[in-house]
Amino acid sequence: MNDVIIILLVSFAALLISNTSIAVAIALSTWLCLIASDLEATYVVANRMASGIDSFALLAIPFFILSGILMGKGGMARRLIDFAGACVGRFPGGLGYVNTLTCMLFGSISGSAAAAVSSVGGFMIPEMKRKGYPNEFNVAVTTTAATTGMMIPPSNIMIVYAVASGASIGAMFLAGILPGILTGLAIMVVCFIYTKRKGLAAGERSSFAEIVKTFSRAILSLLLIVIVIGGILGGVFTATEAAAIAVAYSFLLAVVVYREVKLADMPSIFIQTGITTAVVMLLIGASSGMSWLLTIENIPREVSAFMLGISSQPIIILLCINLVLLAVGTFMDMTPAVLIFTPIFLPVAGELGISEIHFGIIMIANLCIGLCTPPVGTCLFIGCGVGKTSIAKVTPAMIPFFIAMVCALLLITFVPFLSEFLPSFLK
Repeated sequence: MNDVIIILLVSFAALLISNTSIAVAIALSTWLCLIASDLEATYVVANRMASGIDSFALLAIPFFILSGILMGKGGMARRLIDFAGACVGRFPGGLGYVNTLTCMLFGSISGSAAAAVSSVGGFMIPEMKRKGYPNEFNVAVTTTAATTGMMIPPSNIMIVYAVASGASIGAMFLAGILPGILTGLAIMVVCFIYTKRKGLAAGERSSFAEIVKTFSRAILSLLLIVIVIGGILGGVFTATEAAAIAVAYSFLLAVVVYREVKLADMPSIFIQTGITTAVVMLLIGASSGMSWLLTIENIPREVSAFMLGISSQPIIILLCINLVLLAVGTFMDMTPAVLIFTPIFLPVAGELGISEIHFGIIMIANLCIGLCTPPVGTCLFIGCGVGKTSIAKVTPAMIPFFIAMVCALLLITFVPFLSEFLPSFLK
């Protein structure tokens, strides 16, 4: 290991321990390495950060963020909860299934796991507690289920991965559907086992008319997924254009149809969108600089040679990659993790005959688990805040869900069909 990489690792770890924000820690550690390499550090870091966000594809991110905020404030969560409750609420422990299904739908439409935890959890966690479900279990269900929205399109992290890897955004969107559903079903299995053991009663059985009624109220929200995916699949518009269409559609629903967002609310929504976009772009820019540094230091080539030297068995190497990504996800946000580790591990995946689409879903599935784990688990912190509990109390309840998500991850890793079947229709 050369001196530059040692400086990078030590400085980055020290900055994280000192509670420096992740974007600043990445940029500063890269800057220190460039100084050690006798390069014009300030100019190079600024240049790489600017070029890192100079991508037309990234224009989709602020559009999807704005669309997600509009849908979150526009009354969509309540309608999806009613529809999910009518469909699966009748079964024993049905509120766990309702929570999971709603998080899958809302997370995918909003493109944000954090938004799913706060919006869905704000209603479902107290409601489940009122029906006799332990509060820690309720938080665990919501926190883990919300991450499925990062795999079910549209997803901002898939856009980031597509930019980093050169993969098609449309193909990535399609690739995440089946793995996202699989993960949601794994979480529902845990809910089933738990509620059977606890003997929790079933909810009221909904009539067919009630299911139709709730579906009719939710269908306009659900159509957003159909419009985005259908338009991309049919070649009607690109992913970036789809993001702009999603904004127009969500604005129409929130302001005109549902009337839960007023025009006077729009300035604050635009400000919130700008702040969130700025955070994401800062992470992308800083991570692009570190990724460039790792590339010029030949780290991807060295890592590839090292891992291929460990074993000639693809299973062993994939398990090693998964372990590393699971560890990375516990202390690093998804965006910088994707931008930094995609150039490192994608060449290894290529040597094993794994497509960039399949590898992208493997990486995202790993990092979704990290959203639920301390010390940096964004969804875990939000879930504990909504549920008015602590991480220490929730963690034991999270363990069965972690096991379920890891089982789903292993299936996603070793069954390429799940990731590659739907994208094959684009060819």
